[in-house]
Amino acid sequence: MNKVFPDAATAVKDIPSNSTIMLGGFGLCGIPENCIAALKNTGVRGLTCISNNAGVDDFGLGLLLQTRQIKKMISSYVGENALFEEQLLSGQLEVELTPQGTLAERIRAAGAGIPAFYTATGYGTEVADGKEVRDFDGRKYIMETALQADFAIVKAWKGDLHGNLMFRYTARNFNPMMAMAGKITIVEVEELVEPGELDPNTIHTPGIFVQRIIQGKDYEKRIEQRTVSA
Repeated sequence: MNKVFPDAATAVKDIPSNSTIMLGGFGLCGIPENCIAALKNTGVRGLTCISNNAGVDDFGLGLLLQTRQIKKMISSYVGENALFEEQLLSGQLEVELTPQGTLAERIRAAGAGIPAFYTATGYGTEVADGKEVRDFDGRKYIMETALQADFAIVKAWKGDLHGNLMFRYTARNFNPMMAMAGKITIVEVEELVEPGELDPNTIHTPGIFVQRIIQGKDYEKRIEQRTVSA
């Protein structure tokens, strides 16, 4: 099976409107820049996007918010995006805020084939509204369901032609688990190599989870907040 696509536009062109999509990254670190830009150009609408955050106003998922292509966000941290705030408060954007650890576990559970789990995080708050509560050893836990997506779009440092992936540093926070939780996983890499060039002991995501892979280019790798000493 040939998993290599010529570019991001080709890899995402069949994603239909109203799809649920996971997009990897943490802040602006490790986001699939090429695929997000290509997804914007397809003009698809009504997307439900699962991502730790929503980018910034003119970069990352902020690009899809500008064009009103996102219907719903399932995320954890959204504080860097003024447009996100505007669309939320005006009722244009549906938002499901989830504690960061819970979001990560909901994604990981989907990849592991676990339909639901219990966590104490969020009990007694709005997070628990409408959810089943159980008592374990005298402590209350709420049930959270797994999150699966029609498509998972992730960014890796290195990948081979079979889809085996390596991630670096903060980019490992959400990308590897999302790669396991998508029905179709699309990966863009900084470096695409031949099979056998990656040390098997350094592979973070096996190629069995990957359906499409592209060689990315022109990465900006922006930083949300740059702090320097005086």
